[in-house]
Amino acid sequence: MNDILIIALAGFTTGITTVLFGFGGGFVVVPFIYQLLRHQPATADNAMHIAVATSTAVMIFNAGWVSYRNWRAGHVSVQACFPLMWFIAMGAVIGSWLAGLLSEERVRLLFVIYMVVTIGDCLLRKGFFSGSIPRRLSRATVTGGGILIGTIAALLGVGGSVMTVPLLRRHGYAMRDCINTANPLSLPVALCGAMTYAVSGWHSIPARGFLGFISLKIMMLLVVTGLFGILVAQRKIPAVPDIWHARIYVLLLNAVLIAMLL
Repeated sequence: MNDILIIALAGFTTGITTVLFGFGGGFVVVPFIYQLLRHQPATADNAMHIAVATSTAVMIFNAGWVSYRNWRAGHVSVQACFPLMWFIAMGAVIGSWLAGLLSEERVRLLFVIYMVVTIGDCLLRKGFFSGSIPRRLSRATVTGGGILIGTIAALLGVGGSVMTVPLLRRHGYAMRDCINTANPLSLPVALCGAMTYAVSGWHSIPARGFLGFISLKIMMLLVVTGLFGILVAQRKIPAVPDIWHARIYVLLLNAVLIAMLL
C-alpha cells in the first residue's frame, strides 16, 4: 500500500510539474521508481532501466495532453518547435538504443552528472534568470543541438525539457513560452524512446505486467494520478512571475539531484 501511495504522489507531482515546468515525468518519476524497484528481487538488476523506460512512456500522455491544450489555446511557438522537433526525434532513437547497451550503474551515474551540469549551466552562465528579445535558433543549434538533446533525453528518460528550456531561455523566450514549447518537444523523445525500450527490453524482466522495460502497472497509475495533477495545476495554481518561475525551476532541479544522490 505504501508503494502505491508513493507512486500516486509521484504521478500527481509529475502532472503539476508538466504544466508549470515542462517536466513530463523523468525528474520526478525516475528517482521514485528506481528506489522502489531496486529492493525487489525480480527488478533489482534492471531498476534504473525500468524507471527510465516507464518515465518515458508516461511522458507520452502527460506532455501530449498539455501540448494539445496549449496548442488549442495558441500558446505554442511553431517557430521554436520546428524543425527542432525532427532532430530531437532522431537523437531520441540513438539515445534509446545506447541505453540498452549501458549498465545499470552507468545510466544512474550519467543521470547524476547530467543534473549537475544542467544546474551549473543555469547558475553560472548569464541569460537564464534575465529575459531578452526572442531571437531565432541558428541552423547549427537546431541540428546538432536537437540531436544531442534527443539523445541525452531518451538515454536518461528526462524528456528534454531541462535542455530545451535553458536553450530557449537564452534565446530570449519568457519562461512561460519555454515551458509551453518544451512539452511538444518532449513528445518525439517519449514516442521514440518508449518504442525502443519496449523492443530492447523484450523478455528481459522475469515478472508479469511489463512491456519490455516498461512497467504497465506503474505507468497506468502514474498517468491517472498525473491527470489529476495537470487539472489542479491548470485550474488552481496562479501564474508565477517570470523571474520566480526561473528560480523555482532551478530549485526543483537541485531537489531531484539530492533525491537521486541519497
